[in-house]
Amino acid sequence: MNTPLEEARGRLRWGIYGVLIALAVGNMTGRILAVNSVDRVRLEDHLKKQGRENWQQTRPFLSANDRSRWATVRALAAQGVKVAIFDISDEAGEAFAREIGGVFCKVDITDEDSVLAGFEKARAAHGQERVVVHCAVVAGGGKTVSFDKATGGFKRTPTEQIARSAEGVFTASYRVASIAALGMATAEPVNDDGERGTIIFTSSAASQDGQIGQVSYGGGKGAVNAMVLPMARDLMDLGIRVNAILPGTFATPPMLKVKEMNEAVFDALGKAVPFPKRLGKPEEFASLVLELVRNTYFNGQLIRLDGAIRMPPK
Repeated sequence: MNTPLEEARGRLRWGIYGVLIALAVGNMTGRILAVNSVDRVRLEDHLKKQGRENWQQTRPFLSANDRSRWATVRALAAQGVKVAIFDISDEAGEAFAREIGGVFCKVDITDEDSVLAGFEKARAAHGQERVVVHCAVVAGGGKTVSFDKATGGFKRTPTEQIARSAEGVFTASYRVASIAALGMATAEPVNDDGERGTIIFTSSAASQDGQIGQVSYGGGKGAVNAMVLPMARDLMDLGIRVNAILPGTFATPPMLKVKEMNEAVFDALGKAVPFPKRLGKPEEFASLVLELVRNTYFNGQLIRLDGAIRMPPK
């Protein structure tokens, strides 16, 4: 007879595969900077201000090197799940897919046709996905109203920037989840509960503790939070679960860059966490993903993974 742990592990061996939607966000100052290929101009400007003119060599900011995403890929693959990786960075994505025996699909989450093509390629390789972990975001930062040194007056963050963030955070999340759910809806159930699949969004502690300059990002992630329960209810008769993870401050490549530039600032970030007094580990994010896949009773939930931190205004 299998132990409860062995039975739980067996849930990950459905003969199915997961889609990891993996685009990274850099966070150097508590404000959000998107690093999708369509945002490289903004990234270049940011790095020039820091005196790093050759911004293209700053690879840790790019999605293919985000440790939380890759830790999740490895964790799923280690449990026998066939993984398809959606990313905008094809060189690193292809290499990683080969490493774990998965398939890479170059996808821009803000483009409907690109996402549909990604799912088509992934399904051609592995069949219908049953697990979707959506980590992608395209967002900008900026205060609602701020002082403009150039004019000596005040300026506001343009509506167009807010709309773009809404597209890159909320709309893109819906796009990926709904396409996956449509495919899952006609698949055979995988257990006695009638489950057909699970969707896991990556939200953020900023969705609840948004800092100065995070109106677009925090607002977008807050919208993702608000979508979780109604989407879970929409899909309940189809046996599809929906949850979201809200990470706090994690030791991602952008944060490790902070350590290189100013170790005192990096140490302070860890000490700001009540317990344990350190940044989150990518493997801890991956561990929670696995539990959300294994445990069928998790549904419609927002789960903070943050060491009890509550972010200050700045």
